[in-house]
Amino acid sequence: MTSDALSSGIQTDELDPAVRPQDDLFRHVNGAWIDRTEIPDDKARYGSFYLLAEEAEKAVREIVVESQSAEPGTEARKVGDLFTSFTDEERIEALGAAPLEPLLAEVETVTDVTSFTRLLGSLEKQGMPSFVQLFVDNDPGDPERYVVFVEQGGLGLPDESYYRDEKFESVRTAYRAFVEQMLGLAGLDDASSRADRVIELETALASHHWSNVATRDSDKTYNLLPWAEFDALADGVDLTAWRDAVGGPAGVFDELVVREPSFVTGLATLLTDDRVDAWRDWLRWQIVRSTAAYLSTPFVEANFGFYGRTLTGTPVQRARWKRGVSLVEGALGEAVGREVPLNVD
Repeated sequence: MTSDALSSGIQTDELDPAVRPQDDLFRHVNGAWIDRTEIPDDKARYGSFYLLAEEAEKAVREIVVESQSAEPGTEARKVGDLFTSFTDEERIEALGAAPLEPLLAEVETVTDVTSFTRLLGSLEKQGMPSFVQLFVDNDPGDPERYVVFVEQGGLGLPDESYYRDEKFESVRTAYRAFVEQMLGLAGLDDASSRADRVIELETALASHHWSNVATRDSDKTYNLLPWAEFDALADGVDLTAWRDAVGGPAGVFDELVVREPSFVTGLATLLTDDRVDAWRDWLRWQIVRSTAAYLSTPFVEANFGFYGRTLTGTPVQRARWKRGVSLVEGALGEAVGREVPLNVD
């Protein structure tokens, strides 16, 4: 055995002798590390897995930067081009709110519930938030196949309790101000009234949401339905236009797992022609908030001010290169992974 061989066992010098294990095992084991470690300003929490993530982040950055000079048209170059686009601050600042204009113009075409759901489905296909969340996973009743899951959505706050619980009153106040600020930055007139309509509609949506506790019930949230039965849950509202606009392979919506059926029924009571103006403002808000992190500094700072500082308590936003790496990993993660063997010994 060599002198530099790895050893195993417990590092007793890392234990906190001032705390008995039977009183507080976590503090006894981790006390020394906790005392000497500060949470970085760009994080709300910290630990050993975050240290590993930081090392991986640096490694991915090297791959991404190298990909910027890859052959044009290759998969690797797509990785590099996306990172280049996100880090081109001069162009981003020059564009300001201009990238929003084509999307916001589409909202002007909405005249009724059907045209609203059709446009929503089209935007959802591009990654915009919707009144429900769609994802594909194994069917719990038949794990050998995949099915589409439909989950409650439509909220800009973490869950329904934020819209009703007294302890979140200050968050609600900050959120309403944030919505108004962002709609104003997008160049929309009367941002205050629009923000009021958005909050009123989201609050109504939240009243039909299941609680976090209820959504953990794997039996109650497993509701495998054919499309016709799912559509019937939205009594009086034909969701076919939305489904067709979302698209997908033939038959993908033949059966769905509907996690919160009563939410779909509650949603339908809000999808009325007399609320179309409110839904238009809500859709404008989805467009702005889902793209804010990629726009100019006023949008980025306002977005982080609420979702970063107010909601998570993170004092400082991550460096742009780190956010760029996260974007690339999220959008082109498999492409990045295929470059790893070429860049890592």
